[in-house]
Amino acid sequence: MAKVALVTGGSRGIGAATCRLLARDGWDVAVNYRADAPAAEAVVADIVALGRRAVAVRGDVGNEADVLAMFDTVERALGPVEGLVNSAGITGLKGRLEALTVDAIDAVLRTNVVGSILTCREAVKRMSTRNGGSGGAIVNVSSGSAYIGNPGSGVLYAISKGAVNSLHAGLSQEVAGEGIRVNAVSPGMTATDMVSQEAIQRSLPNIPMGRAGEPEEVAEAIVWLMSDKARYVAGANIRVAGGRP
Repeated sequence: MAKVALVTGGSRGIGAATCRLLARDGWDVAVNYRADAPAAEAVVADIVALGRRAVAVRGDVGNEADVLAMFDTVERALGPVEGLVNSAGITGLKGRLEALTVDAIDAVLRTNVVGSILTCREAVKRMSTRNGGSGGAIVNVSSGSAYIGNPGSGVLYAISKGAVNSLHAGLSQEVAGEGIRVNAVSPGMTATDMVSQEAIQRSLPNIPMGRAGEPEEVAEAIVWLMSDKARYVAGANIRVAGGRP
């Protein structure tokens, strides 16, 4: 029987590409979305066309009740979750840190940090052999911004992804002996709807390969970490950034 994966933010960008590649790799997939139901259903249709089961699951990862309901819905529709990809994330308002309001700060941290913690928490409760589960894999989608800092435009986003890196580093050690492999992927500039063409062009001089990445290129790394080919990999954070440190 196929394993079941839950991909947060699975209706667009890196998340959608990951859903499709997971299906090609033999997973049944739950596609989480917050607002764009048609986009999520389109990804579900692609997965079903590949011969796998799929379901679209609405939920705000920063809301605890939504996260609990999301896992329950997936278990009823597809079976126990054995893989989690945390791809949901927002960039928040662009600009200098001094211009940020408390509401703007809270929005980014609630989705990117609290959301990742809540989904990891619920996955561990269900997957850990310590809790009677059969193990599994978690991949947190971080960002090269955590290393670069994004001065002048996105320091808050960089901070949130630095927190994701800390979550991944600690949790990977906490549950490695309980059958759960926790890893991360840190994309560089990637051509998704989260970034403008202007931002891509500005970044090109800093990318040794001279181009932005494609969502599918990041998804390939995620799906490898989710697979049995990476069965001895835990605590890794793969940089997918065209050669940029």
